[in-house]
Amino acid sequence: MKSPKFLLPAAAAGVLALTLSACGGGGGTTGGGGGGDAEQGLDGRGPITYVQGKDNSNVVRPLVDKWNAAHPNEKVTFKEQTDAADQQHDDLVQNYQAKNPNYDVASVDVVWTAEFAAKGWLQPLKDKMAVDTKGMLEPTIEAGSYKGTLYAAPVSSDGGILYYRKDLVPTPPKTWDEMMQMCSIAKANNIGCYAGQFKKYEGLTVNASEAINSFGGSVLDKDGKPSLNTPEAKTGLENLAKAYADGNIPKEAITYQEEEGRQAFQDGKLLFHRNWPYVYNLATTEASSKVKDVLGMTALPGADGPGASSLGGHSAAVSVYSKNKATALDFVKFLTAEEQQKFFATQGSLAPVLGSLYEDKELVAKLPYLPVLKTSIENAVPRPVSPFYPAVTKAIQENAYSAIKGEKTVESALSDMQKSIESASAGQ
Repeated sequence: MKSPKFLLPAAAAGVLALTLSACGGGGGTTGGGGGGDAEQGLDGRGPITYVQGKDNSNVVRPLVDKWNAAHPNEKVTFKEQTDAADQQHDDLVQNYQAKNPNYDVASVDVVWTAEFAAKGWLQPLKDKMAVDTKGMLEPTIEAGSYKGTLYAAPVSSDGGILYYRKDLVPTPPKTWDEMMQMCSIAKANNIGCYAGQFKKYEGLTVNASEAINSFGGSVLDKDGKPSLNTPEAKTGLENLAKAYADGNIPKEAITYQEEEGRQAFQDGKLLFHRNWPYVYNLATTEASSKVKDVLGMTALPGADGPGASSLGGHSAAVSVYSKNKATALDFVKFLTAEEQQKFFATQGSLAPVLGSLYEDKELVAKLPYLPVLKTSIENAVPRPVSPFYPAVTKAIQENAYSAIKGEKTVESALSDMQKSIESASAGQ
């Protein structure tokens, strides 16, 4: 992860590295709750451990020091993982399976919540363990919930943004069709029109899900069952396939992850680029950037207005095996408090979960993309919420990639995607 001055937002870090492997076994029962383990240690106070990925931007250590100074008998030890999301995921799985009581609070990617809750590893945040979610953006609460119960308190969020060239596009497109019509501007200037993340990896799950959701479709329905054989899903995925076929998405973009697309946009080779907020800092400060003075940002375009970004971010979860859950809960509340949320935003450029901070004049002055990002998050849809997420994302990636490249028809790709997810959900 190359960004010495800037931490990629939590979601971006997850997207850059997330190649989840299927994991088996668990200490709880399907449906979450943790059984007897969830009833233990509720009043326990004392030292705890906080587990999170690599603290590249130095946001965790200062907060841990701040907490420890105020809580000498309930000190927090920071257990730093790698910056690779798949390794973070597997580390948590191994320690939850082992019922390790020392993984008291963990940073959980939004796509892991359902898996971990279903296995009974996360403490339900209700009753005496409840966290006040008032003022938090609704999609972040939904991302930390499973079957109507909050299992992980929102700490940071993220949403996709459409970057564009203000010198070539004075008024940004509001819909996908408007953006495609503006591709004539790109051709007139001998540059590519639009790119996102289309390589066969987690980023393609994000982009394909956004395309489907933005046109009224859904990968999974409200009951968690695949719902891909619909006209809306077809229109969404067809938009990407058609744009690639006619050159509005450059052929080289099929190899793009976040960084390749960002570099192409900063080099002046693209008119429009879908990426995460971290691009703003780099595109406006790197000496080599050709777009620093003409960088525009807007919400992702949809069918008739803002599209549905895939929601990113991380939440803080308490392990059912923790012996000091009262302290763990207080630390979770500490992470979600306004003072810490501001620090995450200014120090690490992580998207706050508190809606009011997106209108905070001081924050907006430092991070001018916040109003656009709020629109993105408010219209965001979580990636498919499923205990079988590793298999679900694999099905999306493989079939969306084949459809975009023209190796399968869109109908066949969606049908195969549906069948693969059905098989995964049935444990086959």
